[in-house]
Amino acid sequence: MVDRTSLGYSPAPLPPTEAERMAILEHLGLLDTPPEREFDTIVRMASHLLGCKIALVSLVDKDRQWFKAKTGLDVSQTPREVAFCAHAVAANDALVVPDATADERFARNPLVTGAPGVRFYAGVPLRAGQNEGEAQPMGTLCVIDDKPRSFGAQELELLNELAELAEALMEARATTADALRLADERGHALRKLDQSNRKLRQAERMANVGSWRLTLDDNRAEWSEQTYAIHGVPVGDGTPLAEAMEFFPLASRTIIEAAMHRSISTGAPFDFESDFINAQGQLRRVRSMAELELADGKPVALIGVFQDVTERYQMEQALRRTANTDALTGLASRGHFNHHLDEKLLRASQDERAGDQDPMALLLIDLDNFKAVNDRCGHPAGDDLLRLMASRLQASYLEGSFAARLGGDEFVLMVSDRTLLADLPGLMQRLLQDLRHTVSNAVESVHVSATIGACWLETGDENRSDLLHRADTALYEAKRVQRGTAKIDGLARLIMPKAIRLSA
Repeated sequence: MVDRTSLGYSPAPLPPTEAERMAILEHLGLLDTPPEREFDTIVRMASHLLGCKIALVSLVDKDRQWFKAKTGLDVSQTPREVAFCAHAVAANDALVVPDATADERFARNPLVTGAPGVRFYAGVPLRAGQNEGEAQPMGTLCVIDDKPRSFGAQELELLNELAELAEALMEARATTADALRLADERGHALRKLDQSNRKLRQAERMANVGSWRLTLDDNRAEWSEQTYAIHGVPVGDGTPLAEAMEFFPLASRTIIEAAMHRSISTGAPFDFESDFINAQGQLRRVRSMAELELADGKPVALIGVFQDVTERYQMEQALRRTANTDALTGLASRGHFNHHLDEKLLRASQDERAGDQDPMALLLIDLDNFKAVNDRCGHPAGDDLLRLMASRLQASYLEGSFAARLGGDEFVLMVSDRTLLADLPGLMQRLLQDLRHTVSNAVESVHVSATIGACWLETGDENRSDLLHRADTALYEAKRVQRGTAKIDGLARLIMPKAIRLSA
């Protein structure tokens, strides 16, 4: 708990219209309500798009700030006097704190000096009004991180746009409640509902999120305008389920249908992502979330949201390719190799317990005279050599093997093909021959070869380091005797190209 008697800093002043603000907050009926998927989606989008560990929809009450939606934080509320959001509410303006420890307003705040260790904060007010009065700040949409950072105009604009979406949801929720409570003012409520719907449609277009409803008795889909836009078809009265499914690849349709049947039979919500081909034939990536709608305790429909996440997905895929690929050679990176080998060892351990372990050999490859190529022929020639060797490790006869560059002139090859493994010495002899090359310039030539150390995946192998150590030991035993040769761990015989003979 926070010791309110020894905070050591000035809390945010109360807004001058506090009584009016509290009346609106009570009217909204959001405080202490269960989580709602729409608000949860907004904070997840804010956290993901702005790269912050914590994102909140915070409502500032008389003595506390309460979180209608949160991601990255376990608690549901904090005292108002320690809340960063209270400052944004008091100012009725955006608040950006690049480094809380360097801001005299917050440096001694217990949320900074203790858990969760706030260093960066950016929040924009969430405003709501009552009747025709001026909208007042009810709380904020904010993002928080435990590291200081800058926050540019584009990021603040994105946070404001997401806040507008949250405000539209708040207003739509309040308007719906008003319509139920104030049936005698139907005309006014309908005008407010129409305004809210227009705002919601604008918010849908801004976030590229649509909504949908599938009635179970006739499999008829009702779509919002943005859902039609994502499909690339004109707004209509509804689309049969069979036609809607045609926008998805065949493999995805089975998964989607299974998720829908599971939701209908168990009441569990579903959330999936899939490739998607719109009416114009463009490949997109979409996300759909849904839950069951009940009437008198019986399922009547599935209701959900539908989002085009193509840009986010493409960015993630590009980052994954960058992380998994060696930029120079196009082979797998060291990190990707480590992950791939760890997965192989896990599967091998499971197969071993089932009595059916597949064979595998690990080959460490070190180029001989690579430094001489760089020194005598230049680094561009060295880069060309590495690309050449990488291409030879992807030869057609090695199809199914996994090749990676560990760094410098070191490569690794994981071989699982039973045909290749039936004659591992013969495979290594062929590799020794294929990896011989001469680099020449106008003055001299440098002869390059490869030395290889190999080991078999053995029963009980669960540790990547032990496997690499055995292959590395075999590699250096071969180097000690003669470069350009190969050795298999546990075998005394040295393997060499046919043209090479050990010196006396």
